Amino acid sequence: MERHAERLIRFDALANFRDLGGWTTATGRRVRTGRLYRADNLGKLAEGTEDWSRFLALGVRTVVDLRHPWEIEANGRVPEHPAVTYHNLSIEHRPYDQAALTPDIEPGPYLAERYLEVAEDGRKEIRRALELVAETARAGDPLVFHCTSGKDRTGLLAALVLTLLDVPRATVVEDFARTDRAAPALLAAWTARNPGRTPAWPSYGRAPAEVMETFLTHLTTRYGSVPGYLTEALSLDTPALTADLRAHLLD
Repeated sequence: MERHAERLIRFDALANFRDLGGWTTATGRRVRTGRLYRADNLGKLAEGTEDWSRFLALGVRTVVDLRHPWEIEANGRVPEHPAVTYHNLSIEHRPYDQAALTPDIEPGPYLAERYLEVAEDGRKEIRRALELVAETARAGDPLVFHCTSGKDRTGLLAALVLTLLDVPRATVVEDFARTDRAAPALLAAWTARNPGRTPAWPSYGRAPAEVMETFLTHLTTRYGSVPGYLTEALSLDTPALTADLRAHLLD
């Protein structure tokens, strides 16, 4: 595995806010730091706190929230700010409750299948999210995308972007699996939201590498490649999008 400086951005209220920069591409270039972030629920940020000051100091101009509207209503969204444009693009159309899953369900096959559902159901929203990443890259403005844990929906979008940036598949999987380090904090956050309860699924909050490996294998089997998915399923001009991302997000 590639040696990679820790890109976790420390927040008091967030457990999984990371810079996607620093990874090395197949040709030896590097993803620029300070331009693209992935995160857990930014609704935990509050104005007037050190966390909010830390967030604003990153210069983020665009927030892409991948959650369902009902999740936002229940758990909040990033505070409004004149310098930050907010987009809600709910890429998951078939909600499922991971905490309620039974212990016999293996996370690798199960979550990979859910990711495939998201890739198919959320075509419109995923397309728009990728367009926003490209637009902000051209403008030179930092962007962050997030869901609740910064693991599943966020991990899917991160994998697509990193793949287009020519980051090797093993590294894409490694980036996904780094969320596993946040698993204890994600479990604690669930417990705080559900006092007196424990998730029935032992794998709640976990991000085993097998999940992303299996998802990418299935997506490649179905569409030939990740770019093939973007072209066929999302009707994107994939060569133009790829050229844009590499021109503006690689050193």
